Amino acid sequence: MTVAALRTKAPARAAAPYRVMIVDDSAVVRGLLARALESDGGIHVAASAANGQMALDTLKRHDIELLLLDVEMPVMDGLTALPLLVKARPDLKVIMVSSLTKSCAAVTLKALAAGAADYVAKPSSADREAGDVFRRDLVAKVKALAEARRAAASPSLTTRAPAVVGASLRAGPAGPPRAIAIGASTGGPTALYRIAAALKAELVQPIFVTQHMPPTFTAIFADHLARASGWAAAEACDGEAVAERRIYVAPGDYHMLVESADGGKRIRLSKGPAENYCRPAVDPMLRSLAAVYGDGLLAVMLTGMGHDGLAGADAVVAAGGAVIAQDQASSVVWGMPGAVATAGLCSALLPLDEIAPFLAAAARRGLR
Repeated sequence: MTVAALRTKAPARAAAPYRVMIVDDSAVVRGLLARALESDGGIHVAASAANGQMALDTLKRHDIELLLLDVEMPVMDGLTALPLLVKARPDLKVIMVSSLTKSCAAVTLKALAAGAADYVAKPSSADREAGDVFRRDLVAKVKALAEARRAAASPSLTTRAPAVVGASLRAGPAGPPRAIAIGASTGGPTALYRIAAALKAELVQPIFVTQHMPPTFTAIFADHLARASGWAAAEACDGEAVAERRIYVAPGDYHMLVESADGGKRIRLSKGPAENYCRPAVDPMLRSLAAVYGDGLLAVMLTGMGHDGLAGADAVVAAGGAVIAQDQASSVVWGMPGAVATAGLCSALLPLDEIAPFLAAAARRGLR
């Protein structure tokens, strides 16, 4: 075998670990987060800081790709530090670390609107199983966001959907939808705020939203959607009747389902098993809506990691409904929308700012 052949067969050099900084005023939490991250060989904790000001100073000395940022800290808190950190390093990905209190949830959602990419609930060392779930989710989020950052910096590394245009797009139902369903995860809150702010008056269809989000967060998130859209928006309640021109948000830790009852439609909340490691999950929502609305359902898949929503989107298409997805360039992480796009389930693949106009047009004349 020639040297050239040996070189051809040699494995590619492994990518360098993702470089992370942890910012938290608790040394215990910093240690817990560092151990969780470095349990994965693809992540290196390159620096840590006890408050936002220290983080700004440390960022000048270290090449950091992703930063875990506590919400509540002395000297400079996370919400104050966030815009300064992003200004100092525009390509920096930031994950907020928040307690599951109402006040921290409100601040975290403000941070997402101000440029944070995602958030995690502050871990507890008391429950080992919960700790394992936290570690898995944290590592997955860090790697997905850091990889998206590297891909954006090096377009040649970006994985693009093969031929997700033209013939690979499905024709949609002829008539306007009777309901709209939206699934999202990482980057979803900001994307949903922008869509909500652009909703048009001609849209009267109920909108069902499953955003991967814990309890406490979803009620505040729904309030933000209401303010952005001018629509009635709230966490869904078990047994409530579905009405027009209303946004129903899946509550944290419950799957949101819809069933036919008493000549109309009603919400059902389920504590069924997590799907795709999530509750609420997009798949059960879409399956139930496909069964109830059939070809009258339009599903929208927004930015998010993983593939939650793929099986549900398949059920939507099988029932005669339509699926559209956010494009890769405007997604924070092109996992969920990429999964449905590459599976050939989409009737349209759109930049974020074109989704609300598309919904308005579909409401007037359908997808054809």
